[in-house]
Amino acid sequence: MSEAQEKDNFWLYIGLAVVLAAGAVLMVKNAEHDKYATAAKNIAEDSSNSAYRSDVLHKNGLAK
Repeated sequence: MSEAQEKDNFWLYIGLAVVLAAGAVLMVKNAEHDKYATAAKNIAEDSSNSAYRSDVLHKNGLAK
């Protein structure tokens, strides 16, 4: 009698997991991309709209 050997699907499962993880990362990245488009446009127009100001008045906690 010859027994049929069961095929090992380990690498198939690993490949599938990698593809699913990459797809999830890309979906989240694309969803978050448009989230900051308005802020990027406003900062491009006037850099004082940025939270990361480095001008002289904002050093040492001074406000305009």
